[in-house]
Amino acid sequence: MHVMIFGCGYSGTAIAKAFAGDGVRVSGTTRSPDKMEALRQNGIEAFLFDGESMEDGLRQALDGVTHLVQSIAPGKADPLLRLLDKDSARLLPKLEWIGYLSTVGVYGDHKGAWVSEETPCVPVSGRSKERLEAEEGWLAMGRERGVPAAVLRLSGIYGPGRNAFCNLDKGTARRLIKKDQVFNRIRVEDIGAATRFLSERGLFGIYNVTDDRPGPPQDVIVEAARLMGVEPPPEQAFETAELTPMARSFYGENKRISNAKLKAAGFEFSFPNYPMSLAQLWQDGRWRD
Repeated sequence: MHVMIFGCGYSGTAIAKAFAGDGVRVSGTTRSPDKMEALRQNGIEAFLFDGESMEDGLRQALDGVTHLVQSIAPGKADPLLRLLDKDSARLLPKLEWIGYLSTVGVYGDHKGAWVSEETPCVPVSGRSKERLEAEEGWLAMGRERGVPAAVLRLSGIYGPGRNAFCNLDKGTARRLIKKDQVFNRIRVEDIGAATRFLSERGLFGIYNVTDDRPGPPQDVIVEAARLMGVEPPPEQAFETAELTPMARSFYGENKRISNAKLKAAGFEFSFPNYPMSLAQLWQDGRWRD
């Protein structure tokens, strides 16, 4: 087995760790030469990929790839789909499974209602519209190649080194209050485990990879502060808070994401909700990692 992860960042590295084992070659790409050493330290064979062209070494590595995971955000189009174009059979002759990391942002705003993989997508942001087009492109490639292609729609990603404890520690945590606003989350290790699970079973189609407990974002900050034994930051009204356009756009979408389809396939989440997940991060001291 040769797993190639395009855009091997935070989630990609967790996926690499989930696949690591005897007889598995794990490769990953980064656009930054500075990050190549970090990938190697995690046991990942590192390649540079800028989204514009492929170096010879990367092209040669594709020859043996059996499992392709694409984690790079699209721009005007998916950079990897554009480069593979009609050549995927030649460049990836041994391909057995495709995984595409997408976002629950493709659903758009559902005013707090529950959504599933069957819910029509009404993406609000340009980013989410591009994601939806990329999803369709990868699913189409899977059909053309006769290879299972799975789309993993991820909710808000957190885990070691990226969580409410870190934000409280740095003094950047904010307790923004917007009436009835909820978000789902997903622990990064569960992304890795879900990707491996889907690939091992040759599953295809769309799956929400998200926790069981959608909730107000301020509640997560309060729970993390309680575990740390510190005062949470003061409440701030969302309407008057200074936010980047990107941050503000997240609050323009309000929905509860169901993970029932992934569970029905047999997947068990290690971190099904944020209270137990935060408690585990705090107790084992890995929240800083």
